[in-house]
This record gives sequence, C-alpha cells and structure tokens, in this order.
Amino acid sequence: MSNHALSPLNSHSTARGSSPSPAFVAASWAALFSGVIAYIVGLWNAAMQLNEKGYYFTVLSFGLYAAVSLQKAVRDRLEGIPVTGIYYGISWAALVLSILLLVTGLWNATLLHSEKGFYAMSFVLSLFAAVSVQKNIRDRDHQEFSEGP
Repeated sequence: MSNHALSPLNSHSTARGSSPSPAFVAASWAALFSGVIAYIVGLWNAAMQLNEKGYYFTVLSFGLYAAVSLQKAVRDRLEGIPVTGIYYGISWAALVLSILLLVTGLWNATLLHSEKGFYAMSFVLSLFAAVSVQKNIRDRDHQEFSEGP
C-alpha cells in the first residue's frame, strides 16, 4: 500500500484523484467577489468618516488573510506537512481577533441594524468564500502535481 493511500486525505476528493468541479470553482469565486465587492461598495457609500472606513476595510483584509492562513495550516496538518504549534495558534488567534474586531466595531457603530447586518453577512460570506477558493486552488494544484508533467 502506498503512503498516499495512508494519507488522512484518503476520504477526500483529492486523494481519489478528482479535482473540484468547474461549477463549484465558479460558485466559490462568485461568492468571494460578491462578498468583497458588496462589503467595499457598502463602505464606499457609507456615511462614516474615512478612518472608520479604513478600520472596516482593514478588518476585512485581516479576516481574509487569517481565514486562508488557518485553512492552509489545518490542511497541512491533515496531509502530514509539519506546521508549528505557534503558527497554528496564531492562525486561530488572528481569525478570532478579526471577527472580534468586526463585532466590536459594529456593536459600537452608529449604524442602522440593517447596515450592521449587511456588513456582518458580507464579511462572513467573504471569509467562507476565501477558504473555498483557497481549497479549490490547492486541490487543483495537488491534482496537477500528482498527475505529473
């Protein structure tokens, strides 16, 4: 039995040799663009000071990075690729911190409840979609690597 068959990924699609479907890849990218663009358009049209807009934009950027970083660390561990405990912990802390920063900002903002909900939902959609897109890219690259040149 090969080492690949013993991989913790043997129940996932990449271990069976298939990559994500084009429909799922397109849906993931569409969700990412929809979430990020909606969030940014909401900020652009918001009646808030520039420093507030910068805060919310930075929280989105930080959250996207943290979500992708955590997904990579989790996946690396599942595939047996060494990930230090400190990096794994920092990845979790960064994701939790980005969510807490958004919640704190929205809690204290003088926005309508519908606006707060809009920012929260577009933020969550963006994070989820970023993880999906990163997973799709990694699955595709894993498939191309295993097939060889």
